[in-house]
Amino acid sequence: MIRLDHLTKTFTLQGARKVVARDICATFPKGRSVALLGRNGAGKSTLLGMIAGTVAPTSGRVVSKGTISWPVGFAGSFHPDLSGLQNTRFVARIYGVDSGELVDFVEDFAGLGAHFRLPLRSYSSGMKARLAFGVSMGIAFDTYLVDEVTSVGDAAFRARADALFKARMAGAGAVVVSHSTGTLRRLCDMGAVLEDGRLTFHDDLEAAIAAHARNMAA
Repeated sequence: MIRLDHLTKTFTLQGARKVVARDICATFPKGRSVALLGRNGAGKSTLLGMIAGTVAPTSGRVVSKGTISWPVGFAGSFHPDLSGLQNTRFVARIYGVDSGELVDFVEDFAGLGAHFRLPLRSYSSGMKARLAFGVSMGIAFDTYLVDEVTSVGDAAFRARADALFKARMAGAGAVVVSHSTGTLRRLCDMGAVLEDGRLTFHDDLEAAIAAHARNMAA
């Protein structure tokens, strides 16, 4: 369960004030996979960051029960001079999981071959995303935060990523950001729409998609 308690976030860009979260009070239900919809620049990734604890709110707070992942697929914390294997072991130590088991899982899932033992700076953006997704999904969390990650890689990798995500959802919840309604329909069972700093929940995913479409057309 994740509760947003009077959550507010504002930015000042080139002298203009932008509000991406406007005194939001809402609860993401336990065990549900929630599609987070909103127009470009609405603040979806910022909201994920606040839930993850990597972005500080201007006011209010995020209250949670259980463990929450970093945004799945985020590779920004990897060290470029370490190999994929070394970065995986480092993350395992931080989260207190068995490093050997995580390494085996990531090496098999990411399919990087010999590159798994080469420095991250030699990776393409797609290879980094595959490594990051494998590391993220290799650790058990109560809630996973997902930001467009299942769109990376070829069709075979995307199919594996979808299957793995659904397997994790059997015992966890998620908040998923994607511009692909097909991806959201495959992965989510309800939705929330972020518009003008306000968050509206819909227990029916199709209702959330329709509300977002109306906002885009307005």
